[in-house]
Amino acid sequence: MDSPESIKSPAWTTTTKLVFGLTIVAILAGIFLYYRSIVSLLILAFIITYLFRPVVIYLTDRTNMSWRLSSTLLFALIIILLIGLLTGAGLAIAQQVASLVRVLQDFAENLPELADEITVYLGQFGVVGEIINLNDLANRALEIVQPLLGQAGSIVGSIATGAAVSIGRIFFVVFVAYFILAESQQVGKTSIGQIPEYDYDIRRMSRQLRIVWDSFFRGQIIIFMMVFVVYLVVLSSLGVRNPIALAAMTGLAVFVPYVGIWVTASVLLVVTFFQSSNYFGLLPWQYAVLVLAVALVINFTFDNYITPRFLGRTLDIHPAAVLVAALVMASLLGLIGIFLAAPVVATLKLLGIYVFKKMFDLDPWPEPEVEIHPIEFPWYRWTRRLVTWLKTVWAKVRKDKSDK
Repeated sequence: MDSPESIKSPAWTTTTKLVFGLTIVAILAGIFLYYRSIVSLLILAFIITYLFRPVVIYLTDRTNMSWRLSSTLLFALIIILLIGLLTGAGLAIAQQVASLVRVLQDFAENLPELADEITVYLGQFGVVGEIINLNDLANRALEIVQPLLGQAGSIVGSIATGAAVSIGRIFFVVFVAYFILAESQQVGKTSIGQIPEYDYDIRRMSRQLRIVWDSFFRGQIIIFMMVFVVYLVVLSSLGVRNPIALAAMTGLAVFVPYVGIWVTASVLLVVTFFQSSNYFGLLPWQYAVLVLAVALVINFTFDNYITPRFLGRTLDIHPAAVLVAALVMASLLGLIGIFLAAPVVATLKLLGIYVFKKMFDLDPWPEPEVEIHPIEFPWYRWTRRLVTWLKTVWAKVRKDKSDK
């Protein structure tokens, strides 16, 4: 019988490691590209699992229920809410989107007439009217806009006809997330073993990546919700048509730097300019300017005060890099790709810096690690103060009763 020393597995050579590594990467890339529609759904399921795991931990610790029971109760509530939203708000959202597309189509149809009117008006000024040819500009704009609007109409139609498929995908994601979370109490804590020489590198990189993704989920999602609510209230108060669709579009624009905000501002300008009436009795262009000014003030407030408060400099990436990544990932994963563009770029940046320094024999961690505490949202602090105040009042009431 062979001794343990004689049957010890031999170490792989550098060439063997390189061949197997490249082969695995190629296989995974092929699977990803071929099944990317399913991959995007699985990514969304893991995101849901990541977000709701703290809730299950809280329920398990507070109620002494089993992990699976807590997960089941949570996802049962989610399914009930989904059914309510799909039946109650689904039709309203579809109508809002369809109405918004019709407004844009009307704008395209009326653009030549509007250009003629402005051209006639400028003709009164002689040379100015000859220099500016709005008819030609309008025709060129229509050549660009009409195909896009045609696609938008087909998208609305496909949304209406493929509602059953979309609902099926939603429930598929929810059920996959449920099974992932219910069957394991160690989601996010799996380990593939220690590599002695790289143990510190792995642990420190893991902590930094966790900070990146925690900051993104804790900050960006809340900002999206805040933008949606603020715009929904403001646009409804100003009497703008299709406030739900416009507010949702503006919230999603948060994930696409530069372009997103200007696209939503342009859509707001078009919708309000061609709105037949408004609460204030203003002319269409005056009403459009008013709404646009309010939107710019809201965007300025979020960009300079609210967003830095929630995200800080944790991601530390240039918005232009996020924009390029969003365009690339949108072609790969659709809306999920746009949503994940920022943390993916931040992750690639961390890994790229580490690989670059290791390639040139530099220390990848020149600075000592500084503990970064998670961002504390204001309502956490307000809740603690409220609970403390209520406890103080309750203790005072009990003391007064005991004294009597």
